[in-house]
Amino acid sequence: MEFHHLGTKKIFVDTTTEPVTSLEEILRILSAKVLQIPHGTDIPLKSGEKRIIENVACPICAELCDYLKIEITGNRIVRNIGGCAKSVSKFLNYHKDRILKPYIRINDKLVEVSLEEALDKAADILVNAKYPLIYGLSITSVKTDEYAIQLAELLRGAVDNPSTFCHGPTSLAVQEVGGVFTTFSDVINLADLVIFWGSDPINSHVNHLSRNIVPKGRFIGGRKDRKIVVIDIRRTELANMADLFIQVKPGRDVELITALRMALHDLDIEVDNVAGVPRDMVYKLADMMASAKYGVIMYGLGITENGVKHRSVEELMKLVQDLNEYTKFAVMPMRGHYNVVGSNEASLWLTGYPYAVDFARGFSRMYVGVTTAMDLLINGDVDAALIVGHDPVASFPRKAVQHLSRIPVIVIDPKWSLTTAFADVIIPSGMTGIECEGSAYRMDKIPIRMKKILDPPPGVLCDYEILKLLIDRVINKKVGKA
Repeated sequence: MEFHHLGTKKIFVDTTTEPVTSLEEILRILSAKVLQIPHGTDIPLKSGEKRIIENVACPICAELCDYLKIEITGNRIVRNIGGCAKSVSKFLNYHKDRILKPYIRINDKLVEVSLEEALDKAADILVNAKYPLIYGLSITSVKTDEYAIQLAELLRGAVDNPSTFCHGPTSLAVQEVGGVFTTFSDVINLADLVIFWGSDPINSHVNHLSRNIVPKGRFIGGRKDRKIVVIDIRRTELANMADLFIQVKPGRDVELITALRMALHDLDIEVDNVAGVPRDMVYKLADMMASAKYGVIMYGLGITENGVKHRSVEELMKLVQDLNEYTKFAVMPMRGHYNVVGSNEASLWLTGYPYAVDFARGFSRMYVGVTTAMDLLINGDVDAALIVGHDPVASFPRKAVQHLSRIPVIVIDPKWSLTTAFADVIIPSGMTGIECEGSAYRMDKIPIRMKKILDPPPGVLCDYEILKLLIDRVINKKVGKA
């Protein structure tokens, strides 16, 4: 028996004799509509002419590494040079577990149909719904995001993306107090102090350190001229590489941020420690920040999801604004999916809101906790759902998933997932960045072009093409009903 300390509590880990829960049983527990999902649906691979495509952008995380070299033989991807382990896995296994044909659910079974039939059924579901939800859009192209928003407005429904439960607080904080942001280029060439707060890029953004922290820049001689500080609730792998590690108590980041602002303004900190951090360490960090030539705080979900949500990010933004009275300082949110930033940007320029946009009254509105996808499902407010390039069943609370089992669901996705077991209509799509081209936004809001390096399977369209066809059908059916 092993045990690990987590704060003051002990967690015991022991072996079990219980059998592993089968996928069918998991689906049954979640009230899935279909218990038997087709499997073994891989794209047949054929060898052929060898070619190497350079400067390929990686459709994994918001790092959007755009310097990959992909070696292809026929339609088989055999090498990914420059990508991390996650990237290599996605490219070399792009052909596995693919949805190759459209399906409609009939009597708890998925029946293969034509694309026309699937689109017609999906359009019927959306037109007959009083308040549909469109969700996903973070592993798609910006053009797909634009069509999804257009469709939501046409249907007077709601449209949301995964920032609703990750970096949504960043968007809210920026709307409240503004922000000082930067790009990868400035980090490489100027930053002599980088603070990772509530973020562990060694596991989440594998190439981030080798791309932005280690290299020599125009004015910085690489890692030797750059100090790294890690602030987290536990000692991460990155902390072992840092010049300074500060362990903060869970959920107490705002207290530490406030103390740092006090130190910058020469106000006395009257307690011995703040959020578990000794007072002397607070002053030391404040001095490091104020004396840096160019500092950057790269923060993750440890800040955005620590209990007080966007208030933590607001205070962090204010701290950086205070620091700019002494030196140059910026923040960079460590975003997740490769185009979740693009989803926010497209939503902002089309609706004025970054996510959780509601069109029920004919114009855009946003109410966090009301029009966010998870709340709409938990409260049973929507009567249909269109899921594009995402798997909410794998991450949403059980109550939200159970509502998906009670309403018509349309899934547009390249691969089988838990969510496809809840679908009434399934339409296969090509993989953006491999089989479909388009634009995506890097975590520093720089647009990157995603290349098409292979053709999608026969009869399979890109997700933006599917949404365009769906919009045309919805318009025709709404005109017919009128």
